[in-house]
Amino acid sequence: MKLFQTLVNELKEYINFEFGILDETGLILASSEESKVGLVDSVAQDFEYDEREFIISNGTLYHKIVQKNKVEFICYLKDTSEQARLILPLISINVQNIKLYHEEKFDKSNFIKNVILDNVLPGEIVMRAKELHIPNNAYRTVFLIRTHKSKDVFSHDVIQSLFPNRAKDFVISIDDQNIVLVKELKTSNDEKEIERTSKIIIDTLNTELMVNAVIGIGSIVDNIRDIARSFKEAQTALEVGGIFDNERPIVSYNKLGLGRLIYQLPTTLCKLFLKEVFPEGAYESLDAEMLTTIQKFFENNLNVSETSRQLYVHRNTLVYRLDKIEKVTGLDLRKFDDAIIFKVSMLVKKYLDRFDNVI
Repeated sequence: MKLFQTLVNELKEYINFEFGILDETGLILASSEESKVGLVDSVAQDFEYDEREFIISNGTLYHKIVQKNKVEFICYLKDTSEQARLILPLISINVQNIKLYHEEKFDKSNFIKNVILDNVLPGEIVMRAKELHIPNNAYRTVFLIRTHKSKDVFSHDVIQSLFPNRAKDFVISIDDQNIVLVKELKTSNDEKEIERTSKIIIDTLNTELMVNAVIGIGSIVDNIRDIARSFKEAQTALEVGGIFDNERPIVSYNKLGLGRLIYQLPTTLCKLFLKEVFPEGAYESLDAEMLTTIQKFFENNLNVSETSRQLYVHRNTLVYRLDKIEKVTGLDLRKFDDAIIFKVSMLVKKYLDRFDNVI
C-alpha cells in the first residue's frame, strides 16, 4: 500500500534502524529498505497464535496489530532495545490510523451510511459516489430493520449473507437495534421485490436467530442524494406503524393511510377533536369487552351477523352491546358516518397515548 510506504519514508530520518510493515502472511508491504517490499518474512507467519505483544526473532522486534482477535498487520524493527519497544507501538498506531482513514474514504458502505445520516454535504455526494464507482442514478429503496437489543445476536451478519452483492446492496449497522438495507431495484415500481425482500429478512431472522424484527420501508428513489429521504421515510413508517398498527411487522411509508395524516397533526388539535366527539370521560369508560366488540365490528365492515359469529355471542347480545356503546359515547356504530368518526377517534387516541408516554 502506497500510504504505508509514504509513512515509512517520512519516519526514516528519525529511525536509524531498518523497519517496515507486513501483512498477516508476512508479506512486506512497506520498508525503509524499499528493495525488500514484496518479499516475504517467513518468521512472521508463525506469529498468529503467539499471544505476546512483542516478539523477538533473529535480532528483529515484531509488534502485531490485532483486530477482532485476528492479526491484521505486523510492524518490525531491526533493534531489540528498550527504545525499540517504545518506537514500534507508535508506528503501529500510525498504521491503524492510515487503515481507518483509507476505509472511511474508500469503503462504499461507510459512504452510504454517511449519506443516510446526512454526514455528507449534498454537493459532495455525487462526486464521492463517482470516486467509489457507485451509480448515481439507480432505483433504490431503504429498509430499516429494527430488532430487540441483544449483545449475543449478530443480525447484521445474517442480513449481509442474504444480500452478498456489495456493489449494489448495502447493509449498514446504525446501532445495536437498527440495521439499514439500501437495496437496488430493477424498476421504479418493483413492489413485489420489496415485499419478497421484507418477508425473507423477517423469516430468516426469526428462524436462524429466533429474533423478532419489524421493518420500515421508504419510497423508491432514483438518485443517490435521495437515499437519505427514503431512510427518514422508513423511520417514519416504523414510528407510525408502532402507534397505529403495532401487529404488522412490515410497514411501508407509502401505505400508512390515515395514520400518516393523524401523525402530522398537532396534539392540541387532536385533543380538541376528541373533546368535540365524546362527552367528558366517555371514551375512558369503555371497558375491554366494549373495545373488543368495537374492534371486531370494524374488522367485519359493520356486519352484525358476522361479528356476532366471531365473538361467539347471540345477535341480540351484540345489538345490546352496540346500544350500550351508543348510550355512552353518543355514536351509533351501525351508522356509517358515526362509525367513521369513531374509527378516526380511536386512531387519534392511540396517537395521543403514545405521545403522552414519550413525554
